[in-house]
Amino acid sequence: MIELDGFTEPFYITRPLLPELDETFKMIEEIWQSNHLSNNGKMVKQLESELADFLGINYLSVFANGTVALQIACKALRLSGEVITTPFTFAATSNCLNWNKLQPVFCDIEEDTFNINPDLIESFITEKTSAILPVHVFGNPCNVEIIQQIADKYGLKVLYDAAHAFGVKINDKPIAAFGDISMFSFHATKIFHTIEGGALTLNNSSLKERVDLLKNFGLKSDNTIVEPGTNGKLNEVQAGIGILLLKKIQEEIRMRKAITNLYRQLLADVPGVKLIHDVKGVTHNYSYFVIRVEQEEYGLSRDELYKALLEFNIISRKYFFPLCSDFQCYKNLISSSKLNLPVANRVAESVLSLPLHGRMSNNDVQKICRIIQQLRK
Repeated sequence: MIELDGFTEPFYITRPLLPELDETFKMIEEIWQSNHLSNNGKMVKQLESELADFLGINYLSVFANGTVALQIACKALRLSGEVITTPFTFAATSNCLNWNKLQPVFCDIEEDTFNINPDLIESFITEKTSAILPVHVFGNPCNVEIIQQIADKYGLKVLYDAAHAFGVKINDKPIAAFGDISMFSFHATKIFHTIEGGALTLNNSSLKERVDLLKNFGLKSDNTIVEPGTNGKLNEVQAGIGILLLKKIQEEIRMRKAITNLYRQLLADVPGVKLIHDVKGVTHNYSYFVIRVEQEEYGLSRDELYKALLEFNIISRKYFFPLCSDFQCYKNLISSSKLNLPVANRVAESVLSLPLHGRMSNNDVQKICRIIQQLRK
């Protein structure tokens, strides 16, 4: 192993943004005095209002986590049959379809953006297709215009998995404004979080009313269940954390952008390390810093680099490997064939996410990049 100084403790891929303790104690004291811990309390209502303003959308509902939010979104849109989606995403995207007795149909992705390839979507539409479920991978927006044109042509719903895209805009238009529903994840690993949590942004009041019913057991009133719902509510303490963190998010994005630019500068000339760059007209949130490792030029495979970095206490992640189409529960689907997904398979074998969060120092980034440079064969 090369004689280089690594980190004395594990340097994780992210570190959660946290509010100040004195602010947190004050917020908790207010909740304790109210004796209202759940069931659409003051903090939840305030968070929904502030998030709607921040995300530039009229209708928003918060949830206990992003997965249950996606599940309820499918139910709220009354989806059936097949849903065209991407294999290059976290398991929750395809699993939410399965939980709603919907069959995912995997469409290949674009080489540069890692998003679903809109030019291929129409070839998968059948009489059973009810929706398209694209993912704004790593916060890079999908081609929303083409996707909407296809949906309008065939009468399909569009449900966006925007788990990574908090605060992203396309030509100053909020990412939440596209499609019928968008889901945002507020897990602690995300750029904005409520420890665990999520939200749906909706394009009309009737959808807002329906998802609010579905996340609260289907209760219309104390004595009236209008349809079978579940329990997807966010509690007051977690909502309070979100209110405090929303004040910090712009500064967090600013710091992540600076770190991202330093990474790009230091890795720009490393053969075999391919960088992902900003897209013109897009306001990015810098959720992840992702590289592709090209083995022939770099001298190590992505997996070999991943293992080598561990020896220096650098914890990277193979996002997203394996593909959802390779999971045991989906691998027998016709659309899961590797012949159908050549780009997704190439990307999944080469992509690596490096540590990124606002508390990183320039020295941290320089050390990681120096190690990557020196590990090259």
